[in-house]
Amino acid sequence: MSRPHRTEMQNHTNPRELSQCIARSRRDFLRDAAGLALGSTVFRPAWSRALSSSSKRKVVVITFGGGARDQETFMVEGQENVPNLMSELIPQCSFFTQVVNHGILGHYVATASLATGVYETFNNFAAVSPESPTVFEYFRKDLKRPSSDAWVVAPSNGFNRIGESSHRSYGPGFGARVILPKRLLSAATSGSSHDYQHLLRDNYETPYYTPELVGNEFELQQLEMILKVSVDDFKTHAQTLSSPDELSVYIARELMRQVAPSLLWITLHDIDVAHAGAYSLYIEGIRRTDRLCSELWKAIQTEPEYAGNTTLFILPDFGRDSDEDAGGNGFQHHRTGDTLSRTTWMLVAGPGVRPGVVFDRAVDSTDLVPTLGAVLGFSASLSQGKPVHEVL
Repeated sequence: MSRPHRTEMQNHTNPRELSQCIARSRRDFLRDAAGLALGSTVFRPAWSRALSSSSKRKVVVITFGGGARDQETFMVEGQENVPNLMSELIPQCSFFTQVVNHGILGHYVATASLATGVYETFNNFAAVSPESPTVFEYFRKDLKRPSSDAWVVAPSNGFNRIGESSHRSYGPGFGARVILPKRLLSAATSGSSHDYQHLLRDNYETPYYTPELVGNEFELQQLEMILKVSVDDFKTHAQTLSSPDELSVYIARELMRQVAPSLLWITLHDIDVAHAGAYSLYIEGIRRTDRLCSELWKAIQTEPEYAGNTTLFILPDFGRDSDEDAGGNGFQHHRTGDTLSRTTWMLVAGPGVRPGVVFDRAVDSTDLVPTLGAVLGFSASLSQGKPVHEVL
């Protein structure tokens, strides 16, 4: 498969203009290809609907980890890689074409920023908690929810601290439970892990980084107690899976069936194989992620605890470098911090969300947490963003 080619968007030099151009290009393509209408920004009070129904509402967040560029997804030459997004999800959603990440473009720190609504500044490869309160802590503390009602399924052992912050007013006791499927698989196989190497690689960007797991970890024995899945069943199922993300989605679906948390956060990460430099594997990761997002949306529609009362958010943590920047490596990395690396998108579907509508105004990555707060009925008082009123 050939490398992506130059696009007209790359002729813009002003970051804001380029970001707007990316948004217009996505908007026009989606209007033509998926039949979406152009939405207008209409102000609606963020709390009016959420507070009246928040006790039954559920939210599932999927971060499209690793980033995928438009030429491999939403442009004409890339739409074959996202058939489920194009034909199934996008027609049912409100689609935001210009979500801008102004923070550090590392996967853990960027995901932490999405989860706090504040641009975190810690070392992406440090074993630290976010400094600002997470969405899980706001949710649990404000609404007095138990720990079983907020979960994170993370792809990398480096995400083991994503569930709770170091903020002294929140922190330990108010965070989410974090499941690291790779950690579970490694513990379950103990000695025979060579059969699962394709599922256990922890980081494509820095292969030599192996984080030390300490603190509030999900213990192996809880696999059977909480998820009602035996270790043997887990191992047998893992043998049929082709990627870490499939393992994560398997665990997420078991959580939905057995625990039914009101706030479930899933990070998909297979696309990040692009760091290995194989364009074909990058495309394979996009196609798999597209399929898994569809599977999770179908699960939401069929699980009794979720059907009809769940809002789904799908968004990348950030993008990838353009081919024309001498300081980057195109699809392979996100080192330059250029506009293409920072301008992503967001898909929102669920009750009360306008289906088949595209919005191309600028939305900030930090707007996610206050939006989740408006949907579920809590206040994200220390976040930097604002609720996205178009989906409330």
